[in-house]
Amino acid sequence: MKQQTLAMAADQDNGFEHSRKPTRREEFLRTMQTIVPWAALCQVIEPHYPKAGNGRPPIGLERMLRIHFLQHWFNLADLACEEALYDSASLRRFAGIDLGRERVPDATTLLKFRKLLHEHKLGEALFAKVGQQLQERGLKVNTGTIVDATIIAAPSSTKNADKARDPDMHQTRKGQQWYFGMKLHIGVDSQSGLAHSAVVTAANVHDKHPLPDLLHGNERRVYGDSAYASQKTLIASKAPRAKDFTNQRT
Repeated sequence: MKQQTLAMAADQDNGFEHSRKPTRREEFLRTMQTIVPWAALCQVIEPHYPKAGNGRPPIGLERMLRIHFLQHWFNLADLACEEALYDSASLRRFAGIDLGRERVPDATTLLKFRKLLHEHKLGEALFAKVGQQLQERGLKVNTGTIVDATIIAAPSSTKNADKARDPDMHQTRKGQQWYFGMKLHIGVDSQSGLAHSAVVTAANVHDKHPLPDLLHGNERRVYGDSAYASQKTLIASKAPRAKDFTNQRT
């Protein structure tokens, strides 16, 4: 084990701060430190991760994965995440960064790691591995699924090399407002709250179309808002024993 530098020691909780109260972020990170199967997730990425050679040694895989999760949990872009790690001791503790010995990975390094996951479709593999680990720990998917969708907004600018918008994204209207981007469709277990399926489409795809892909097939009940009303045929195509408990339009 490496000896702590003064910078790392200053980041740790100590007995001099008698009035200090742990923040909700610190409590959340402490929980994620315990329940996320880091070793199993690293095994999924390791075959594709750069190996040490004659060039600059790569940053530790688990550290990069932890930072990647921080970006998703706290909605941080690459540069914002780099700055947040310099600013927040709790984030550095979670990522295992000691400023007395090393720098925070820069925004370009974070971008390259995200591209690596995307190119090898490792996001899907990590999602499947988490589901497997949860079931092995006894957190099983039960017989009800709640389905929903949310829009992920993206810049609509054409000021890029191709002078065009991303072809995988589209504009859509919700209420009185227009959005450009993608849509995330999610299937969640109705009892445990665990997300067991996810589908990403362009923002203009109706919520009902990915419905069969959000069901695991053993449902007895399917819940959803009025966007999924009167979709008994789609539900039956994947979960024939499921009853339709979506909100019906009046």
